[in-house]
Amino acid sequence: MDLTPNNDALLNSVTDYWNNRAEGYSESNIAELNSHKRDIWLNIILNLAPKKPVLRVLDIGTGPGFFAIILAKAGHNVTAVDATLAMLNQAEANATQQDVKIQFVQSDVHHLPFDDNQFDLIVSRNVTWNLKDPLQAYQEWYRVLDVNGRMITFDANWYLHLFNEHFMRGFKQDRLNTQQHNVNDHYVNTDTKAMEAIARQLPFSQQLRPQWDAKALLDIGFDQLLIDKNISEQVWDTEEKINYGSTPMFVITAQK
Repeated sequence: MDLTPNNDALLNSVTDYWNNRAEGYSESNIAELNSHKRDIWLNIILNLAPKKPVLRVLDIGTGPGFFAIILAKAGHNVTAVDATLAMLNQAEANATQQDVKIQFVQSDVHHLPFDDNQFDLIVSRNVTWNLKDPLQAYQEWYRVLDVNGRMITFDANWYLHLFNEHFMRGFKQDRLNTQQHNVNDHYVNTDTKAMEAIARQLPFSQQLRPQWDAKALLDIGFDQLLIDKNISEQVWDTEEKINYGSTPMFVITAQK
């Protein structure tokens, strides 16, 4: 399947969507920063990262800055990029509140404004499914990663249910499970129609992952690939597990 879109309209649609969701998404990130999840996420990332006292970190698609902030608070040098200005504004405010110094850069993550071999660690969470051209993005991330640096990306098959009947059955069961367990359905309080319309155009909505990613990353030149297909067992709370049970989060670690 050709994963290359024809124009930038899709990227603009994704950016507009997240601009509109920036404030609400930031609130959930602040809640994580003030919970035990902060330490869980940090320990997972640092266990997978290169073993250096101070890492040069690039947080791609930083959103409200959760990864950037926890890594900066741990003493690492962090640069954070996002295509969405409203998200960066939230991230800068959150970083100020947490009293950490982070370099924030507005950038399309397919075309990064950095020289080759600049970072020891690239991290991202729930970003890659939004990519209009996953192969190009991964090639670009490989370029800015230093030799022996690592990329750690967390994601899930978020909208595969739009194209896959098995995943659709699971998605519907998740919705029923939220009712049966009397927990908040995360798909009720978001603009699902707008996101589904975008997701239908996104290449990764039709790919079974992380299988696609693994092949692409190895072809690009990454090695020592490590995949955990159910990292959500460690990082999601009970409500999240009920909401997203059919689409567990995976983590890919790839070394240059």
